[in-house]
Amino acid sequence: MRDTDAFRWTHPETILVATDLSDLDHLMPFAFQQAGDAGARILLLHVLSTTSAFTADATGMPYYDVAGALDTAEQSMRPWCEAGERRGIRCQALAREGDPTRQIAAAVRQFHADRVLVGTRSRSKLGKLLIGSVAEQVLRSVYLPVITVGPEAHLPADAGEERVVLHASTLGETSRPSAVLACLAAIAKKEKLVLLHVLPSISEMERKGLPAGMHASAMLELRILAAQIGAESCPAVEPVVAHGNPAIEILALADERRANLIVLGATERSAFENLARDRTVYRVLAHARCPVLTLREPQAMPELTHAVSVSAHRG
Repeated sequence: MRDTDAFRWTHPETILVATDLSDLDHLMPFAFQQAGDAGARILLLHVLSTTSAFTADATGMPYYDVAGALDTAEQSMRPWCEAGERRGIRCQALAREGDPTRQIAAAVRQFHADRVLVGTRSRSKLGKLLIGSVAEQVLRSVYLPVITVGPEAHLPADAGEERVVLHASTLGETSRPSAVLACLAAIAKKEKLVLLHVLPSISEMERKGLPAGMHASAMLELRILAAQIGAESCPAVEPVVAHGNPAIEILALADERRANLIVLGATERSAFENLARDRTVYRVLAHARCPVLTLREPQAMPELTHAVSVSAHRG
């Protein structure tokens, strides 16, 4: 993670909002808040799938009308851009045809987006956890922060109450890039940073014969992580070690501490190999009551502490 990446990711100039049009009412308040705080512009993007472009003529015969479908999509997004302009937020609506993940990645490159905002869903007849295939593929493929807004997420009703940025850490090198981002977000928001690590339940630890000293060891590692990311630059840092199911503990602490943002590492090793085994990341994304920021980092970079100190001085 370069210093320039760290700064632009927490002070974005362009936020790409990927929408399926049905989620605009839910997504746009978060987009307006983030763009307003950062002075960023919004790129509102809808990607048209092939099946969505079919319509019927006067006789009821179906035909493929790409231009008409794209125009309809842009018309659906235009009122939101007008609402953004009234708030002093620059906004551009764009509709494209093709594979959603590839089109989102192409728009990120073309418009130099610093952040992607997407919606998730959590519903199925069998109760299976779903975040949406597009959201999942974007999390896996885009190398910049992705903020997901689940169906239970809401903006804080009381802007004056104390809130925190919560970083759920797996510890080790793979936690450092996302921990840096969490620290920078806390600096930007002037909020406390809570570093959380979840160990197995006490009964499970006893059953597996795990050492009782793991709690103290994990707390020490969190303090080391805080020092590595330059925690002295954050308003305040609080390490927390909990026992139990990771998703449940993350969501419970986020509710208890009124988190404004949850930050999860999404490296290939930590999120989509280890954490995905028990669906921790997906459960948090689907049920969090605040936005969740994930960062897919291919490997830990050495320039992390300096990135925090530079951002703190700029702020």
